[in-house]
Amino acid sequence: MEPFALWTSDEAARAVQGRSETGWAAAGVAIDSRAVAFGDLFIALHGPNFDGHQFVADALGKGAAAAIVDRIPEGLPPGANLLLVRDTFQALNQLGAAARQRSGARVVGVTGSVGKTSTKEMLRLILSEQAPTHASLGNLNNHWGVPLTLARMPMDSHFAVIEMGMNHAGEIEPLSRLARPHVAVITTVEAVHLEFFDSVAGIADAKAEIFAGLESGGVAVLNRDNPHYDRMAAKARAQGVEVIGFGEHVEAQARLIKYVAHPNCSCVAAEFMGQALTYKIGVPGRHWVLNSLAALAAAQALGADLAQAGLALASIAAPKGRGERHLRPWRDGEIEIIDDSYNASPASMRAAFAVLAMAKPSAPRGRRIAALGDMLELGATAAEAHAELAPAVLEHGIDLVFTAGPLMQGLHDALPPERRGAHAADSAALIDVLRAVLRPGDVLLVKGSLGSRMGRVVDNLLMPAPRAASGW
Repeated sequence: MEPFALWTSDEAARAVQGRSETGWAAAGVAIDSRAVAFGDLFIALHGPNFDGHQFVADALGKGAAAAIVDRIPEGLPPGANLLLVRDTFQALNQLGAAARQRSGARVVGVTGSVGKTSTKEMLRLILSEQAPTHASLGNLNNHWGVPLTLARMPMDSHFAVIEMGMNHAGEIEPLSRLARPHVAVITTVEAVHLEFFDSVAGIADAKAEIFAGLESGGVAVLNRDNPHYDRMAAKARAQGVEVIGFGEHVEAQARLIKYVAHPNCSCVAAEFMGQALTYKIGVPGRHWVLNSLAALAAAQALGADLAQAGLALASIAAPKGRGERHLRPWRDGEIEIIDDSYNASPASMRAAFAVLAMAKPSAPRGRRIAALGDMLELGATAAEAHAELAPAVLEHGIDLVFTAGPLMQGLHDALPPERRGAHAADSAALIDVLRAVLRPGDVLLVKGSLGSRMGRVVDNLLMPAPRAASGW
């Protein structure tokens, strides 16, 4: 292999059982022509509403080293670097499998109803401080994202962190068999995606599919506080997998002893297999504390140094859309925006309310305000699930709640009048309402399922304020 090349034409052709008429070397892999970087190998996938072959010329024009195709696109220059295969999606999986096969990395797979990405990011941080580490970018956790993440894995990776998501049974098993993790983490099991399951127990079974691909001698890290722990642990042990429980439960091997919540961090005292550890997490919230136990237990199972891993967590920051904080100039002061707009479930809503409750308004008249969009994929229980958030709003002392979407009407109606901000048909209609109401010192939580598009509320509020018109 050429120096610094992730894939050469010969190696990629062998991996995908394809044919390349030219020689080339690629430094990366991409499946979206809009995100192609110079030197990438572009894979022209077929989707329900697109055909990547239409964008091969664009990808090569941006500097892609080559393109994997299952037919020759029109309009390409003579001698274009192409790797011809029978099926490009199959080729993506073959490339991912080959990358995993040639790698000596210790691999951890992460799934769960909530907390997957934050746990993955904690693992990325603590492992990368100890050795070269490769991890899923953003939310690349599905049937395209997992093989793409593997295909991008450098050969010198010592650790790899692979996030795996699902909303139907049968989706995680093939991802796990492809990634072949040494350690599998299930953060928790909650009433998420109930639209596609008969029960939460069915969700637990679907998450437990991650054990299918575990390497011999593998370890499962499971939430000991979750009511479905015994069900998942039995499935893991049936495959000869060691089980490590994390949480507050007295029998948890990674056990939370105490934590102190602060507005911008959490201080934790815990035990890991009898070893005491005190550390700080650079973000607030009990859910971050519990997921840190999972991350540290998994890191220890991979062979990382536990004490060094604990120290690293002080510098963790919430990812975009998952609790990221912004201070925004506002009139003659500033507001704080907590951007938790990427996803939502009843459990994550309550966790976000707890974080908002700890936030400190920066002015005497500042308030704690929530702007909430619909929680999706909750099935027949959706209406009740939204209305049942009202007690948590009151418990955490949230001053005003603004809601958007047909399902959130239930929460709006369930709140006492003094806590109701306003209800809007959708997130776009909520923007002007919030701009009129927010005042210096306020802390605003923005949260909802991705499909409710609450992210555009954050984007709008973060836009630079228009300059005042100047006269002559």
